[in-house]
Amino acid sequence: MTEQAIDYPTDQLNRYTFEGHDVRGELVQLTSSYQSLIRGHQYPPAVQQALGEMMAAVSLLTATLKFEGHIAVQLQGDGPLNFIAVNGNHQQQLRGIARVRGEITDTDIRSMVGKGQLVITLDPEQGERYQGVTSADADSIAQMLENYFIQSEQLATKLWLHADGEHAAGMFLQRMPASGKDMVGFEHLTTLTDTITEQELYTLPAEQLLHRLYHEETVHIYPPQAVTFVCGCSRERTLEALASVPVEQIKEILEADGEIVMTCDYCLTEYRFAEADFS
Repeated sequence: MTEQAIDYPTDQLNRYTFEGHDVRGELVQLTSSYQSLIRGHQYPPAVQQALGEMMAAVSLLTATLKFEGHIAVQLQGDGPLNFIAVNGNHQQQLRGIARVRGEITDTDIRSMVGKGQLVITLDPEQGERYQGVTSADADSIAQMLENYFIQSEQLATKLWLHADGEHAAGMFLQRMPASGKDMVGFEHLTTLTDTITEQELYTLPAEQLLHRLYHEETVHIYPPQAVTFVCGCSRERTLEALASVPVEQIKEILEADGEIVMTCDYCLTEYRFAEADFS
């Protein structure tokens, strides 16, 4: 008997609320966008997992924005995985990168990052830029973000993040400010969501997954939003970046190599420039 291929859900984010509970939820499932983000980088499996979890997290956080603009989540520390960042915008266009500077022997996030911090930057198209910082002293990226919400917004928040090098997914529950101090509904829904498995998150369509978790609740699901990997680099932007390099240095490189080759850190696209491009 041949094994039946799994039809994985399309990359998308679903928002939902619960009748009778002042709690909002989100579900994101990623495959092609996640694979595009890590393709060609030769990241160790543990780093691929961390990037997938971060990508799912940024998608979930982007969905909470009340403005048009960008969000960046950076995790930096003194461990072998000293930098990992994912950027997103209100259109759910994401890109990300990791930098590994040493051998990774322990694959838990605390050992890989070491002593460090999680930085969240909100950059609205109109309005002031905001940056929040929390310690990376936690056992998971989800826990770091939960700590951030408690510290910065005093809102009870729970995240579930998973990635395996091929698929990434996440869920998000947050108590709405209007709920006051009543935690009963939030804790009840958290207990239900804790029963989800990693495989179910990767494979089940959103409506089926939410029904399995919350079949005794009335759930209002809003139209889904597509999630994509978009680097944003271009030949024109790369040439603009080279404008900041001293002219003499440009001439020296051209004389030595005959061209200047620039590689995008995010998508690894190569851009080649000859002397005529600078005239």
